[in-house]
Amino acid sequence: MPASTISPMHTTPDPHSYARPTEVSVHHLALDLAVDFTARLLRGTATWQLRNSGATELLLDARELQIEAVLLGGPAGEPTTFELGTMDAVLGQPLRIAIHPDTATVTIRYQTAPGAAALQWLSPEQTAGRQYPFLFTQSQAILARTWIPCQDSPGIRFTYEARVQAPVELLALMSASNPQKRNTTGEYHFRMDQPIPAYLMALAIGDLEFTPLSARTGIYAEPITLPVATNEFEDLEKMVSAAEDLYGPYRWDRYDLLVLPPSFPFGGMENPRLTFVTPTILAGDRSLTSLVAHELAHSWSGNLVTNATWNDFWLNEGFTVYFERRIMEKLYGRPYADMLQVLGHSALLHTVEELGATSPDTHLHLNLAGRDPDEGLNEIAYEKGDYLLLTLEHLVGRPALDTFIKEYFARHSFQSMDTASFVAYLRRELLDKHPGLEEQVQLGAWINRPGIPAVAPPVGSARFDAVEDALQNWQQGTPARVLNTDEWSSHEWVHFLHGLPKAMTTPQLTELDAAFGFTLSGNAEILAAWFPHTIAAGYSPAYEALHQFLTHVGRRKFLVPLYKALLATPGGAARARQLYAEARPNYHSVATSTFDVLVGKP
Repeated sequence: MPASTISPMHTTPDPHSYARPTEVSVHHLALDLAVDFTARLLRGTATWQLRNSGATELLLDARELQIEAVLLGGPAGEPTTFELGTMDAVLGQPLRIAIHPDTATVTIRYQTAPGAAALQWLSPEQTAGRQYPFLFTQSQAILARTWIPCQDSPGIRFTYEARVQAPVELLALMSASNPQKRNTTGEYHFRMDQPIPAYLMALAIGDLEFTPLSARTGIYAEPITLPVATNEFEDLEKMVSAAEDLYGPYRWDRYDLLVLPPSFPFGGMENPRLTFVTPTILAGDRSLTSLVAHELAHSWSGNLVTNATWNDFWLNEGFTVYFERRIMEKLYGRPYADMLQVLGHSALLHTVEELGATSPDTHLHLNLAGRDPDEGLNEIAYEKGDYLLLTLEHLVGRPALDTFIKEYFARHSFQSMDTASFVAYLRRELLDKHPGLEEQVQLGAWINRPGIPAVAPPVGSARFDAVEDALQNWQQGTPARVLNTDEWSSHEWVHFLHGLPKAMTTPQLTELDAAFGFTLSGNAEILAAWFPHTIAAGYSPAYEALHQFLTHVGRRKFLVPLYKALLATPGGAARARQLYAEARPNYHSVATSTFDVLVGKP
């Protein structure tokens, strides 16, 4: 079915948006932006095409936007009255616009605030090339409203076109059809013909070049990074083909990657056609590319079928983690995918312990009303969601589950899904066809109860069994340098580091460092697993490497445990504050909002 014939919105009330889409909803955006790196703001117009059921007021989401004028019709339309409501710490402000019952188009002239939370402005010194500034956006979960006045709900979809005026020496990219080289004017035009929610709006501007990998895949990166990234992601087309073999055709035309500077707060962001990825996965041995498989899988689970609200976040992430591991298994074998499953399971157990075994935040279906939806961005949505699908696979077999998932994506393409609707669909299309299955799977325990249901199957990894043997041998006196580690991947090293005793001595760390070179590793996953041990033991040879890591890497997954480890040591609070004060300008607001509370705002 063509995307244009599909309803772009879901009727589930969204506690994180002021929009009233049942009265009037957006369906197409024409965006015109000029980028000012000196003032660190965007100026422009957003022209929205509306589906209006006779409403006289349009509500959009905004946060710290300066609204200069609102016009009924296009950029030359008639002025209308508007009001920015009271600021809410989580939601921002409602932008109330007076419209007529037959109004079909509204144009808003506006500019962003210099501190707009979605926008990360980097000086040349904060980039890999250190010559030009860089801008990138992070709209998920509810930050699109800080750079575009919009209906910022995952249940509302729209198509868009855009014109962006950038400095002539830089290339502009969006989550849309993209140029593959810079032009002489700095003016770039974009189209996204498939409807997307606002959190998938993305913009990046920098000293970027492109290398194709296949007819539909390629890499954008700063010139100094591009050769390394091209080599690291050589299997990208194989990943897309493997994903299609599993769950149906790729629906977004191109699949390109943009390698961002290190301050990007996440591992990746699944912006349609242009996944943003962190340079921390450039390990040199393609051992961390499961993150790319994850973002690719979002092209089906998340981008194609989207959680209706952030309370339903597990529908995006649980399916994506399951899909990611199936892609990795198809490419690199079951033993490889088993390692990912065990690492994920360990992270899930840690999160349940941290949140509390009875916490409602360990339910799959969340209640995030009144809270920042980023509070639901943890291993519950990702790993407990995956574990439910793994349990279904265990009970009904892969062929039946694969048929269900493939049909689910096909039937709900370019639509949103809430938990209740998904449960009804799951019952009708899978559970009811297998008498007794719902009782076996304990569906209610997964969705609306805390912790991990007892029915969950055990997970294991033969390759990790060998790692644990090596750990035991070392603890029993075998010198580290003679352990059989020659064929280990990054995952095996991380498992080894996670398995070390909590209380390590300086001589023990010195021995391991001499044998394996952890402190000087170029692998971010290994460093992030090594540093907590060095922090706890006061291992001074790692101080400078830790300093470099914390002040240059912005990925929140790595930073949170390291700052917590520092805070747990005698005198560590002062050291953490000192490091954070230096590092904070390099971090995105998604990260600083966490660390301002955890460490203390400088």
